[in-house]
Amino acid sequence: MTNVATQVLATVNAPYGANLTAHQLAAMIADPKSVKSAPVFAFFSEVSAPIQKQFIAEMDVDAAKAGALATRIARLSGYKLPLAA
Repeated sequence: MTNVATQVLATVNAPYGANLTAHQLAAMIADPKSVKSAPVFAFFSEVSAPIQKQFIAEMDVDAAKAGALATRIARLSGYKLPLAA
């Protein structure tokens, strides 16, 4: 596991008692069904934008899908998220 993945997983798993793998999180951050997932919200709100982008690239996540989900979460939550359009 890369340093970026380790950092991301520590941020999204610990506060919510989750135990996601990097691959599970990668799938979730591009899946519209994850709009209400606490670890996904943590990824978009608590992980810095450069690290989010690195994780997305390293895990081969569709950046457009991740951005669309970030936008949807931002609208629902009222939070300004770095990857939201």
